Amino acid sequence: MKEPVLVVMAAGMGSRYGGLKQMDPVGSGGELIIDFSLYDAVMAGFKKVIFIIKKEMEEDFRPLIDNRSGRSIEVEYVFQDINDLPPGYSVPEGRVKPWGTSHAVLSCRGKIDGPFCVINADDYYGPGAFHSMYDFLEHAEDGEYYNYAMVGYRLENTLTEHGHVARGVCEITEDGYLAGVKERQKIMWRDGKIQYTENDVDWITVPEGTTVSMNFWGFTPSFIEEIKKRFPAFLDKTLKENPLKGEYLLPHTVDQLLKENKARVKVLPSFDRWVGVTYKEDRESVMNALQSMKDKGLYPEKLWDKV
Repeated sequence: MKEPVLVVMAAGMGSRYGGLKQMDPVGSGGELIIDFSLYDAVMAGFKKVIFIIKKEMEEDFRPLIDNRSGRSIEVEYVFQDINDLPPGYSVPEGRVKPWGTSHAVLSCRGKIDGPFCVINADDYYGPGAFHSMYDFLEHAEDGEYYNYAMVGYRLENTLTEHGHVARGVCEITEDGYLAGVKERQKIMWRDGKIQYTENDVDWITVPEGTTVSMNFWGFTPSFIEEIKKRFPAFLDKTLKENPLKGEYLLPHTVDQLLKENKARVKVLPSFDRWVGVTYKEDRESVMNALQSMKDKGLYPEKLWDKV
């Protein structure tokens, strides 16, 4: 088996946050959120990481990685480019938004030939998630079905106090596999309940304890081929219906494969509390949470001095 590879999606601009939150220090030693994820990944056994970034970020972003965590894990960079489209397609006039998370992972084609997992650069997932995922990927091979995995979090452990977030709400089978995932773009605490809306008028309650995806997925190389194959159909639909903002999202692609009975996705449960910066107001609480973990000895005061 080939060594599992960690893929980090870091190309998003953080529109609700108002800037490049991937580069905003949150640790007492100047660490970014991704430093904590990389530390946990190294401790779990990962030896290589591929960062998906925008070309214009490279000069500022690379030194933050190469000069610290890059001394403890092999690092490669690929670029998500809005113009990276199949032959015969072009970016519609006025579109500046990237094509979404499936398109981001497609940027890694030609770079991955073994099992890999995908995370966001601006989310803290907890060490247990990386250990569970590495253990799964070590033995992940396709058979009758594509053999994938997803770290599942309790919804109430993943919300911010400062506004709505997008979450993939999951349906789980009795034997612990993903039956389906629905992306909810506006989900939040309202009057002591967790609710989401699709039209900004009607709010629907979601029970606490519901499993959600935080975009921590584990795949075999077959997933790259699937997103490449399905991209033209997405473009055909999106260029007609939502040419400026439509996104090719990982949960949608996984959901298609489940409905077509092509894949099985093992849910790896996590009871850790997600920490992330969706809004600028989240930054202080994230800094406090990460410092508390250092104070408890869960992380060294300076992460990369100890690896």
